[in-house]
Amino acid sequence: MSSILYKLNFQLNRFIPVTTPLAVALGLFFSGVFINLRPFVIVLFAVMTFSGALKLTASELGAAVKNPLPILLFFVTSHIIMPFAALLSSSLIISNPDIITGFVLMFAGPTAVSGFIWVSIFKGDKALALTLILLDTMLAPLVVPVTLSVFIGAKVLMDMSGIVFSLFLMVVVPTIIAVAINEFSKGKIPEFICPAVEPFAKICLFLVIAANTSAVASAISLTDPVSWITAALCITLTITGFLIAKLNGVIGKCSVEKGTSLILAGGLRNNSVVMTIAVTFFPEAAVFPSLLTIIFQQTIAVVMGKLLIKKS
Repeated sequence: MSSILYKLNFQLNRFIPVTTPLAVALGLFFSGVFINLRPFVIVLFAVMTFSGALKLTASELGAAVKNPLPILLFFVTSHIIMPFAALLSSSLIISNPDIITGFVLMFAGPTAVSGFIWVSIFKGDKALALTLILLDTMLAPLVVPVTLSVFIGAKVLMDMSGIVFSLFLMVVVPTIIAVAINEFSKGKIPEFICPAVEPFAKICLFLVIAANTSAVASAISLTDPVSWITAALCITLTITGFLIAKLNGVIGKCSVEKGTSLILAGGLRNNSVVMTIAVTFFPEAAVFPSLLTIIFQQTIAVVMGKLLIKKS
């Protein structure tokens, strides 16, 4: 049975470049079906995090924190360089100030929780990836308002306790449980259950992408030129984010594994969080960049991962 599960997991990894855009397409064209999964996204994310963290140890997480340079490089590029690039490029191309605000907001938001499963797939440093996700998520209530204030002068007072709590359930709780299971069983339980959990986590990723896409399907108009311009800039900036994140590993002289985690954590943004902030505190047009990025981001992650990450 385990050999069958290993083969299934291998095939799911192999076909991710196909299954990811397929999930986007299904979410767009069958939004009425996949929208029903939205209440379960937190649970699906938690399964993904749990799967990736099962083989981690407490010492590995501690080691990631003891080396602050990769973490510092990540925060500088993700929350200073990229928001500035978003402000500059969108201001040159788009006249709508609300959409410009949306672009800055998109790159002021925390890194995506789904990045952890990509780190697992591309064999990156899981401990570093989790550390970046945890820190970036917990600091979001401080980082996001400050970034917006600095770059666009928006005075944002927001209570993100609900958002942080949901991310706590998606990241912190499953990580603690998984690491505890690994530590107390001395690796025996992960060895037994990973063959089943890992392919299931890939299926969860597929469902999360489809569910998130279905939520924005009705708001997309293919006849509006602004939609195409905004989409093109979203793709360009997202690719730029991955390229700049690649430089972090070079500057920090990181191992292939750490460099992989920096690329994926630096290139991906948590658009669900950004959309929530935009809907709550800004005009409708500010939601547009994060809304469109949800459609392209996971596919870009696959392509950039294959182009930028060396085989160790």
